[in-house]
Amino acid sequence: MSLLNEILTARGLTGRERDAYLNPSYDAHHDPYLLPDMSLAVERIVKAHSSDEKVMIYGDYDIDGLTATTLLLDALEQFGFKSIDAFIPNRFVEGYGMTVDAIERIAKTGATLIITVDCGSLSEKEIIRAGELGVDVIVTDHHNVAEQQPPAIAVINPKRTDHKYPFIDLAGVGVAFKLVQALQTRLEGLPIGQEKWLLDLVALGTVCDVVSLVDENRANVYWGLKVLAKTKRPGLRALMAISNAEVDKLNARTLGFALGPRMNAAGRLETAQIALDLLRAKNGSDALDRARQLDELNKKRRGEQDEIMREAVEQAKKYDDDSVLVLSGVGWNHGVVGIVAAKIMEAFNKPTFVLGENGKESKGSARSYGDFSAAEAIRYADEVVTKGGGHKLAAGVTLPTSSIDLFRKKVNEYYESQNLKNQTDLLVAREDISAKLEHITRELVTDISAMEPFGNGNVEPIIRIDGLLVSEKKQLGADRKHVKLTVVDSAGFRLQMIAFNAPEHFFVNEGEYISAWLHPIVNEWRGRVSVEGRLLRVELAA
Repeated sequence: MSLLNEILTARGLTGRERDAYLNPSYDAHHDPYLLPDMSLAVERIVKAHSSDEKVMIYGDYDIDGLTATTLLLDALEQFGFKSIDAFIPNRFVEGYGMTVDAIERIAKTGATLIITVDCGSLSEKEIIRAGELGVDVIVTDHHNVAEQQPPAIAVINPKRTDHKYPFIDLAGVGVAFKLVQALQTRLEGLPIGQEKWLLDLVALGTVCDVVSLVDENRANVYWGLKVLAKTKRPGLRALMAISNAEVDKLNARTLGFALGPRMNAAGRLETAQIALDLLRAKNGSDALDRARQLDELNKKRRGEQDEIMREAVEQAKKYDDDSVLVLSGVGWNHGVVGIVAAKIMEAFNKPTFVLGENGKESKGSARSYGDFSAAEAIRYADEVVTKGGGHKLAAGVTLPTSSIDLFRKKVNEYYESQNLKNQTDLLVAREDISAKLEHITRELVTDISAMEPFGNGNVEPIIRIDGLLVSEKKQLGADRKHVKLTVVDSAGFRLQMIAFNAPEHFFVNEGEYISAWLHPIVNEWRGRVSVEGRLLRVELAA
């Protein structure tokens, strides 16, 4: 049995399931009308089409919201809508989601229908205000839902329990795509099959929103990467060029680590309109200008992030006894703190909230893992929270600066009430299979690539190798926090393994024997191609 087959078998993939996994079928997608309120939404949009109403897409400033906004604008244009526009809130003005002020401004434009993407499920008072102003609202979203739905014409959200849709973990752009599939049954202009050209947007939003890459998401990203390689969008072509992304080697990592951060930088530091303009650019010159702008913003974002990170690490050490870290600082950019929260969580193995203090009000983001829900923790602390919500593993919150200490107490109280056990064990790298050094070849890397796209719910395979002698150790980087180990086994096979920002116990001494957990990778440097290991876990041999 090949190592690929061993890995698939270890994951319970055999027979038809294995074939379906290795060859994701786009045509196996679920009926969009199984989503709640889909028929109501379609009827209202068809009415708007026949009456030439002005339609406003109300998006969000992250990549999921931006790709969903672009997708609906493109699709509605093809369906023949003559008056459509988009409203993207500013993180530093409106904040996340719908606001009454934004609704009132939209109503003044003459829009009579708002379609939200990636927001709106908890926006009851905003939707009521829209109704008072004669504006109907259709919500498309994937965030947590209210016990009672807001008074919209339709609330399309796979997390609602009153429907028969078989997959709940669609991204916001995935829900918007289902709306387009439903509209194709009623409107002309986008023939069945041509919607596939929207999959580049679906793939980008799905990967960057870190939903699980299984079921429909896996198929959409799998085929979306192929569409992206041939994309007709000047903006995405320019962004790939600026990011040095190789079109013939696109994968989920390209989206998550090259394209995504540059697009998100706009909303984190200035306005997400820059990223939307990139996605909507009609010519190469405008697209390249926007791509360069995003690249510069991303460099600036990294600088701010590093500065906040240094302060946050020192602060985290003061709360060593807390199960949940709540960190805050004056002037911390709340457009950047989400990334810092993720990095602090990885460094301290604790769910983390990072807040930027701005006078009497503080805003921030949370990142979690395992069984602890950041969104439910915010709900538990509702008495001290001005606004908040999101997902189990990622959420946002606004609260009075004077309430930070009480908020810290409440979320830790919530953690203790959950009686969670062995959560840090969930972060330990565990092998799919054990192998030998001789098995770590270019052919193996190629075989494993058949399991792409990798991400949440479909992680890259981990291989364990025992009995390795460390023949050389190198500490790399200006701060010497990266380590490269050269190991050799009893048969004389050798392999180099590298870990970036490695924990102290990865810096083993030459002459010691270890077990290593790794991802096999191909490293290309100055024309030289070699197979290496991305080191995930190290244990000294007994």
